[in-house]
Amino acid sequence: MLHRECLKKCASRVGKCGIIYTPTLFIPIINLSTFEFLNLLFVVVYKRNRFYMYLNINAQKQNTYDAIVIGSGISGGWAAKELCEKGLRTLVLERGRDVNHITDYPTAMKNPWEFEHHNRLPPSFREENPIASKCYALDEATQQFFTKDAEQPYIQEKPFDWIRAYQVGGKSLLWARQVQRWSKFDFEGPARDGFAVPWPVTYDEMAPWYSYVERFAGISGNKDGLEGLPDGEFLPPWELNCVEKHLQKSLNANYTDRHLIIGRCAHLTKPQPWHTALGRAQCQARHLCYRGCPFGAYFSSQSSTLPAARKTGKLTLRPHSVVHSIIYDEKLGKASGVRIIDANTKEVIEYYAKIIFLNASCLASNQILLNSTSNRFSAGLGNDNGLLGHYVAFHNYRGNVYADIDGFEDQYYFGRRPTSGFMPRYQNVHKQETDFLRGYLVALSAARGGWGNAAGQEGFGAEWKEKNSQPGPWHLYVQIQAETIPKFENHLRLSPDHKDKYGIPQLITSVGYDDNDLKIIKHFHTTVAEMLDKASFKNIRLVDDKRNPGLDIHEMGGVRMGADPKTSLVNKWNQLHACKNVFVTDGAAMTSIGTQNPSLTFMAFTARAANHAVEEMKKKNL
Repeated sequence: MLHRECLKKCASRVGKCGIIYTPTLFIPIINLSTFEFLNLLFVVVYKRNRFYMYLNINAQKQNTYDAIVIGSGISGGWAAKELCEKGLRTLVLERGRDVNHITDYPTAMKNPWEFEHHNRLPPSFREENPIASKCYALDEATQQFFTKDAEQPYIQEKPFDWIRAYQVGGKSLLWARQVQRWSKFDFEGPARDGFAVPWPVTYDEMAPWYSYVERFAGISGNKDGLEGLPDGEFLPPWELNCVEKHLQKSLNANYTDRHLIIGRCAHLTKPQPWHTALGRAQCQARHLCYRGCPFGAYFSSQSSTLPAARKTGKLTLRPHSVVHSIIYDEKLGKASGVRIIDANTKEVIEYYAKIIFLNASCLASNQILLNSTSNRFSAGLGNDNGLLGHYVAFHNYRGNVYADIDGFEDQYYFGRRPTSGFMPRYQNVHKQETDFLRGYLVALSAARGGWGNAAGQEGFGAEWKEKNSQPGPWHLYVQIQAETIPKFENHLRLSPDHKDKYGIPQLITSVGYDDNDLKIIKHFHTTVAEMLDKASFKNIRLVDDKRNPGLDIHEMGGVRMGADPKTSLVNKWNQLHACKNVFVTDGAAMTSIGTQNPSLTFMAFTARAANHAVEEMKKKNL
């Protein structure tokens, strides 16, 4: 019998090995099931005192699909749905754990007193996770959906807070669920204002795809008739409260370009048959969304796209699959598959497909492409022009305004509304008007404080309870969401010296603010203070919280779209110019970033690209 160590040595050279063969019997040396054996790429056998190595054809067949989707978040879920519904056997690779809808939302129905730390993060958690702990949505009830800092180290050449959610569904379980279409002014912006490169698509081209994804996702909103924020396919809207309506009235009386509307959000206010068919129900106004919604009331991969993909019988989902790189076939002149590392066993496995959709999230998608090197692409897949990883942008959230207002003490509001007031961009819309490029939107919310006035104070009985349950005065919170300009120097690259636990080079982030961003914050503070003063607000406080880039969780770019392969990485169909069967449809492909929350645009681009990919496959162009 062959010595075990010798067999292991042989296996380390050719891959996993399974059995020793003699003329009369099979002798298992490494315990493998029949299924595991069939999935071996190479089989080493011993016959008549000699080694023989055989290629296991069944393994490659079993690892071959029509399409592979990298990532299961908002855009990856959409890619899976569209490709499966169009008849493609689709493999979805997710680096994190599996999370099943409803059953894997352990805190969704818990009361505050049921948490060990009363829903606060203990100091030890914050010390171990200084980056993740900065996220507004992270608390004791949601911590299971956030990636811990140590899970994937990266190098901050400039301060950058990378918020991650490694699990099936990704950040679709944690997003703020605010959705706004881009307008023609956003798609025309780079060409008009002379930054980035021109978008190769127009709003008119994207409008039908916005409608398509809105109907399926379920978007609550009002038909506001604003040129700078096109209307969509809406379910009934939520309402502004009395103080927000007061501000709205004041804005209408004093300005012609300031429009306060109720924020459009991915929540079912009136479920349609295609929503209930997936088990989704009406939003309960609990605003415990970040714990996972057992009602399926907000759009997520778990509640919406992945169930739709499963219904086709074409979906294979593989969690714990850390993508190392995309495999480029030199002879075929296109990508042939994806190389992964099993997060549990550290085994290297290759999967094959005709088309590949890269939806790992902006930074991770850049990292995968940069690490996908070959003789043809020594600097990363598709990187003929050396621009891969460059022109990264993000939303500037540093500006905040706080204010109080007297009165309205006889009024309150119902439930916990899952959205806020929203004021679309009113700067540089039709033409350049300020000393800074582009602009910002305003998000705001009025509420009554005062609950818990007696908390921590001595007392008991009816009087104490009454004191502890009285609402206080009204206050207003206003936040900026500003566009940043993609710049070459804002970039990502791989470390030549540091690798993670999977042997993958760590990502270096070099992304920062510039003078344009500071001018925008100043303009926001000045104009918002003026608006609130005219509306009789008092105690107006202007704050620059100086948060790092990345904490907006809206990073985009690095694999930007454009018509010219010399200045961009993907074409108008989200295909890599230099490798047409690889599609990048997450935030990495964005040429510019607008002021709107980006997820709806990612959905529309993904659905559009999937449709194009299938059409091209039918024409045998891919």
